[in-house]
Amino acid sequence: MKVLCLGGAGRICRESILDLVQYSSFEKITVADFNEAEGRKIVESLRDPRVDFIQINVHDHEDTVNKMRGYDIVMDGTTITLNGLSTACIAEAGCHGVNLNGFGAEEASDHIFKQNGKTCVPGFGMTPGVTQMMAMHAANQLDRVESVRVSHGAFRPIAFSRSITETTTYEYDPLLPGRVVFENGEFIQVPPFARPREIQLPEPYGKTVQYIIPHAETKTLATALADKHVQLIEVRGTWPAKNMQLVRALYDWGFMRNDKINVNGKEIGILDCISEYLFHSTEGQETELYGYSLHVEVIGEKDGQRVQHVLYHTHPASDGSVEGWEKLRAYTRNVGIPMAIATEMIAKGMVKKTGVLIPEDAFAPAEVFAELEKRGIYIHEEITQLDAQTSESVQASR
Repeated sequence: MKVLCLGGAGRICRESILDLVQYSSFEKITVADFNEAEGRKIVESLRDPRVDFIQINVHDHEDTVNKMRGYDIVMDGTTITLNGLSTACIAEAGCHGVNLNGFGAEEASDHIFKQNGKTCVPGFGMTPGVTQMMAMHAANQLDRVESVRVSHGAFRPIAFSRSITETTTYEYDPLLPGRVVFENGEFIQVPPFARPREIQLPEPYGKTVQYIIPHAETKTLATALADKHVQLIEVRGTWPAKNMQLVRALYDWGFMRNDKINVNGKEIGILDCISEYLFHSTEGQETELYGYSLHVEVIGEKDGQRVQHVLYHTHPASDGSVEGWEKLRAYTRNVGIPMAIATEMIAKGMVKKTGVLIPEDAFAPAEVFAELEKRGIYIHEEITQLDAQTSESVQASR
């Protein structure tokens, strides 16, 4: 099997590549990026004969398609704004595909993937991705599902890469149409900072106030759980407290609109200017607490009783006590590892359906959890009988 790792020089995708080197059965692992210098550094650092590099510019469709041909799968680590272009290339090249974001542009290539008998799964990192597996693990144990609340804390600097800066500005864009909740059969548009809810994350993160964010889970879970009669789906998220403080101030003062201003005869978006500053500043590159924390609450009915499932995950500490998980890598590895797991599962033929699939239709939660556990990432589950107010704690992956 051969895999092409698009955007492989990025801070997250390089962690996916490392995971493929350590755990996968691929015979060829190609780092593909426009940044040749960084891409070749990754090849040199891995010191594995299976790993090589090619330069790719996804804006050059024909050249990209030609370079992708012959690979079994493309693991796509490019940014949200490039996923439409990259997925079109993957489909035409006749490869399977998987990416981190899953914001919908991939669906335009569905018919080509089906014609070629190939599979594409958009949005498989920690969230979206593992969060859907957690929600489905709980929902599969219930006769009916009343509500699903997906939450996460991404504890990382606000601008450690340009793609992360883009994600920040995208999620809190006041004009974004995709910030929705699913309620009583309808998708309802909400503004930034809507529906604050206090979420108890495991230590060292603790209690966090989280807000509705535009994430794929809202729509994919509404589709996957339609036969369970789900009435409410909400997806929330948070970043470190200082990040949220800054984003809230930028939103309140109108900076998130990215209005154009004129500086010394040059027109520039005001938020673009702030993003560039953050990317080059110490404040934008550092934070006090690093890591990732998922929290999924599913409430429903089993055998006539109302039941609550709460699932959360833990991972190796970022304090330097576990090699390879220090500081920022506790965040980047959390995001990158699930995409690598999904990449090999698809390439090995474990996903039988073709076309563009939501994660819920592609993977079995238990199989994903088992792979995560091999990497020291654990999914925990607490089950409470709401009528009787008794609870039971279990390890979901066992």
